[in-house]
Amino acid sequence: LAGALTALTAWLSRPLASFHLVLAICGLLTVLGIVMVLSASSVESVASGSSPYSVFSKHMMFVCLGMVAFYAGLRLPLAVIRRFAPALMFVAVGLLVLVLTPLGSEQGGTQGWLKFGGFQLQPVEVAKIALALWGAHILVLKSRYTSSWRQLLVPLVPVSLVMFALVIAQPDLGGAVSLGIVLVALLWFAGAPRGLFAGMIAGGTIGVVALALMSDYRLARVLSFLSPGSDASGAGYQANQALYALADGGLFGVGLGQGGSKWRYLPNVQHDFIFALIGEELGFVGCFVVIGLFAGLAIVGLRIATRNVDPWISI
Repeated sequence: LAGALTALTAWLSRPLASFHLVLAICGLLTVLGIVMVLSASSVESVASGSSPYSVFSKHMMFVCLGMVAFYAGLRLPLAVIRRFAPALMFVAVGLLVLVLTPLGSEQGGTQGWLKFGGFQLQPVEVAKIALALWGAHILVLKSRYTSSWRQLLVPLVPVSLVMFALVIAQPDLGGAVSLGIVLVALLWFAGAPRGLFAGMIAGGTIGVVALALMSDYRLARVLSFLSPGSDASGAGYQANQALYALADGGLFGVGLGQGGSKWRYLPNVQHDFIFALIGEELGFVGCFVVIGLFAGLAIVGLRIATRNVDPWISI
């Protein structure tokens, strides 16, 4: 055991160890995702009159596009990526405006998609990456010229608030919360005063609560989350069905492809609720592996950030 720990420590100390870990973790998550999307979507695809592989083939297309983007990002010098961060931010804000025009497509009560033929794009996903790259660029750039955090917050916070407003106008509360997490993370790792976060978190919480109370469907979701059993056949139906699926899985699951929830018992099982199917088919062990892989990705990311001397890369 001591020899194995020594070998592991020696391997982790190598310059490319973190990169190899990122490759391994992302590869495992991608393969697991491919398998579970096929399992989750085949029934719904057939029920809608399509091929059992229709959703799966679209997923594979995005996996291939993701690999191309990954390779391009890998080959591009970091200086080039940073140089184009402001342009990407401009494009992201433009897409967020464009999606609110008649060119935007509505799904699930949210006008958050742009459609180009058979291709769909959700601009808020581009905005998350753009805010991270551009926000880090601004924080590093301005830190050279000022020691005042009030000046450092401009234009990062005002531009972020504009993005939040555009996303909420869709209305996409989840997307706005995700952007808020990116902003808070940027300021945290840039070393912002801790007192700043208390005000930001308090303001964000008040905003989320207010938005939840202003919309009937959001309020129903919050109430069903707090008490899923109170309306098991209505607002709490999806959450309850997900819990049943997880419970059926037990420790090792009912077997890959054998889950019953995908037979139209659990709405959106191939999308937002695929984790419930993972729990049903692969059990607690499968859920633990998935969460462990994401936790490992976060740990490796922090390891890379803390070891890098370039503050833009670290942030």
